[in-house]
Amino acid sequence: MDYVAEMINLPKKHEFFIGYDSDGCIFDTMEIKQKECFCPNFIKHFGLQAASRYARDIWVFVNLYSKTRGCNRFLAVQHALAFMRDHKEFAKRGITIGNYSALNAWIKEETKLGNPALEAKVAATGDPELAAVLKWSHAVNAAITDMVYGIPPFPGVREILARACGKADQIVVSQTPLEALAREWKENKLDHYLCMICGQEYGTKTEHLKYTTSGKYDREKVLMIGDAPGDLKAARANNVLFYPIIPGREEESWAKLNEEGIDRFFNGTYAGAYQESLLDEFDRALPEFPNW
Repeated sequence: MDYVAEMINLPKKHEFFIGYDSDGCIFDTMEIKQKECFCPNFIKHFGLQAASRYARDIWVFVNLYSKTRGCNRFLAVQHALAFMRDHKEFAKRGITIGNYSALNAWIKEETKLGNPALEAKVAATGDPELAAVLKWSHAVNAAITDMVYGIPPFPGVREILARACGKADQIVVSQTPLEALAREWKENKLDHYLCMICGQEYGTKTEHLKYTTSGKYDREKVLMIGDAPGDLKAARANNVLFYPIIPGREEESWAKLNEEGIDRFFNGTYAGAYQESLLDEFDRALPEFPNW
């Protein structure tokens, strides 16, 4: 399937455009997915049992409580391994963290960092390191399918989607696999508000916004809503507006968007001082470095 062509050909139906991240932004799924699905399988498949406590601390820092929150799963592995190499407890417990040069090379060359691209690479090369990473990723997806269900959107989400549907074209901009996204949005009866769901198979979040909006919308009439620095990075790369859902203060963030932010977006008073005050608050919410 030509995902780029699908995004480029997305028809413009309204004057405005809103992109939404999904995990941790629309749905309160970040904690359960990272702590109960990603992390246990990371410990299991990367042989970190002897230092599980420290591996867990690193994994949740990378994926929940730092400026890499919400990054692609394969980038998360890369970040976590780098922290582990510098953490003395792993060597003390007899764990050697490899260089994972094949993974690093694949991440550098591949823009669509998802299972389909990794499956193709493993099939073409038979690389055992990449095969092991793929096995972990498949196990994560199976755990998510088995465990993550019945999680409603944050309070305030439905109101925003409903208020915007007659004024803005709305899509999902996410690094979650498409199957999980479609299931979660359909399960909560929210999918009818959307023009498109872009998952990791569609490329990066920056590419999602680029291909769906370029040449169609005024830059100040495009808003990205997200809970992670990667969402802000994608917005800035496309010179569009950003509204932060602050981790740990999600309900407050959605309430503020309903009370004032969405009206400012539609009446043209969002850019400038108002947005900058939100971004300053967002930046303070997530550290760059761990405390160990």
